[in-house]
Amino acid sequence: MTTKPNPTGLGAANSNIKFYIANRPPIDSYPSMDSLRGLAAGEIDHIVKNTSNHWRKAFNVYAKLLFDWHHEKNRKDLSASWQEYRDEKLFRAQSQEALLFSKPELDSETQSIHIIAGKTYAATLNLPPLIWLDSHFAINKKHRLIVAPYPDYRQLSNARIAQLIVLMKELE
Repeated sequence: MTTKPNPTGLGAANSNIKFYIANRPPIDSYPSMDSLRGLAAGEIDHIVKNTSNHWRKAFNVYAKLLFDWHHEKNRKDLSASWQEYRDEKLFRAQSQEALLFSKPELDSETQSIHIIAGKTYAATLNLPPLIWLDSHFAINKKHRLIVAPYPDYRQLSNARIAQLIVLMKELE
């Protein structure tokens, strides 16, 4: 009997939305992390101040996406802005999402939505068959899986965030 590897990354262990990204912050213990844990207060600011602008953009895009997602779901405890959501709730242990550095573990019984950051990363993974909807998004409904643009302002723009939310709703 084989055991599933433990997920590695930042966020909630019982997350409803799992984002998979190919890289990690290149500081502190992130490159060697081998477990899942929630972000601590001020940790995003620490990562952003000590790495490239890339991580600021990634956290901002994920915060915008999740803020809009939770707003559409009429979440009662939602922050006043996406910036507040980023600073107070994004990828925390008590959140409903995770940013994973490990490869996806997919099965058709999952209740989580799985989102791969970028088709370049997706091409390196052994994913189930995907239906490409356009040059930016692919989906496998059985496995609740979406390949989306990388979390960067140009690639995952506000218009594409809205498109991704529509796709996420299809997987509920």
